[in-house]
Amino acid sequence: MAEKNKFRRILVKVSGESLMGPTPYGIDSGTVNRIANDISQIHNSGIQVSMVVGGGNIFRGVSGAAAGMERASADYIGMLATVMNALAIQHALEEVGVSTRVLSAIPMETVCEPYIRRRAIRHMEKSRLVIFAAGTGNPYFTTDTAAALRAAEMGCDALFKATRVDGVYSADPEDNPDAERYTSLSYLDVLSKDLKVMDASAISLARENNIPIVVFSILESGGLTRAVSGEGAFTIISEG
Repeated sequence: MAEKNKFRRILVKVSGESLMGPTPYGIDSGTVNRIANDISQIHNSGIQVSMVVGGGNIFRGVSGAAAGMERASADYIGMLATVMNALAIQHALEEVGVSTRVLSAIPMETVCEPYIRRRAIRHMEKSRLVIFAAGTGNPYFTTDTAAALRAAEMGCDALFKATRVDGVYSADPEDNPDAERYTSLSYLDVLSKDLKVMDASAISLARENNIPIVVFSILESGGLTRAVSGEGAFTIISEG
């Protein structure tokens, strides 16, 4: 992974929580602008970039269901939250000169395009950055699963999972300072050790399509650029 521009096409998964920055809720514009700058550097290097964004900074379906809401309804609300985040990231990217399209799995043509696989590929071939919103469009599936699905559909060379820590740890490093960071893992390691980096369906989907998952920290400026170049701290999940 050390050579620059080794990747032709990648997908970056950004959680909704990453967009909160120092705030307890919602979208922090400074954080979104910093993330947009990092992503623009990769896009401007010639790599075709797509994104999937979560919605946990606004609404998380599972927590809504836990509070007594029907799970399917809660998940749909969460999908709408991802569209809000996608539009915020689109604005920040276009402010730094990156032509961007938001494609939603739930059609809402007033604000964005409906998801059509061949259209998404064509946008990337025309050097447009594509943000996939509304998850898979189905309840009971996470945006991690949506990221693995879209990475497979787009023929991506790798899936870059942006988190609040610099890789996959044996335990939550924010709670356990003795947690060990892994530099590499196999898909089966993640499943057998029950590591919570992504849900099992996302890991299985990536494994079936042989898509490496690179887990890195989005909190540090330039973290994505270093991960793509094979530098800095990250964990790569592959066949092993």
